[in-house]
Amino acid sequence: MVTAPMLALAFWRNAAGAAALLPVLLTRERSTLTGLRGRDLRSSVVAGLFLAAHFAAWLPSLSMTTVAASVALVTTTPIWTALAARVSGVRLPAAVWWGLLIAFAGVVLIVGVDVTVSLEALAGDALALLGAICAGGYVLAGARARRRLATSAYAVVCYSVCAVVIAVAALLVDAPLGGFEARDWWLIAGITVSAQLFGHTLLNLVLSSVGPTVVSLAILLEVPGALLFALVLLGQVPPLLALPGVALVVVGVALVVRASRPQTLVEAGT
Repeated sequence: MVTAPMLALAFWRNAAGAAALLPVLLTRERSTLTGLRGRDLRSSVVAGLFLAAHFAAWLPSLSMTTVAASVALVTTTPIWTALAARVSGVRLPAAVWWGLLIAFAGVVLIVGVDVTVSLEALAGDALALLGAICAGGYVLAGARARRRLATSAYAVVCYSVCAVVIAVAALLVDAPLGGFEARDWWLIAGITVSAQLFGHTLLNLVLSSVGPTVVSLAILLEVPGALLFALVLLGQVPPLLALPGVALVVVGVALVVRASRPQTLVEAGT
């Protein structure tokens, strides 16, 4: 496991992600910068702020509650984007409301189990849900930004803003951003390549072509993956009563995503 502070992990994956994509922006996609104005970057900046808030809330939750509960709760992002769409005037199909109820039941079950575990686990659940809400803001702002910007331009601005905000936060709480062991640096590099470049960036790239439905359903695969990771590498077995809650969250979110119209995310971001 990475022993570096969570803020350092979030900072370096975003800073390195922006640095890796900058040459692509300045060479292959440089023509996309022609005619861009400051206001065209506004949504990318907002997305970066939401992304920083997502990391600041979710990453600490991983050490406060079980990995399975944290990942299941943070993947409720489509729930919050659907609710944002409804608030903005988008009519939601009946299946979306059924999905919301099923996912909510799963959240209640997970939280109910963690109430009996410890207050720290309950606080971890709350942070994971807050991380999901912030990720919803990140997705909505990103969908709007991708109307005008190439993936590299959007990602460079978004990741850079996120890295700067996290660096300021680390300075305020006196969290180190360096001085780690070589093993930690290698793990941070691995997480940057896998989660940031082949995760966030690839999803942003395909968002405009395959649509948010396919992308969001793919993200749900993180839940069984996290369960295996926690079991095999950490030896962490979640409470048996929490597993039905995790399953309900996955089923509910999948139902919401499949029933939502492809344009819902963009509509909610306008």
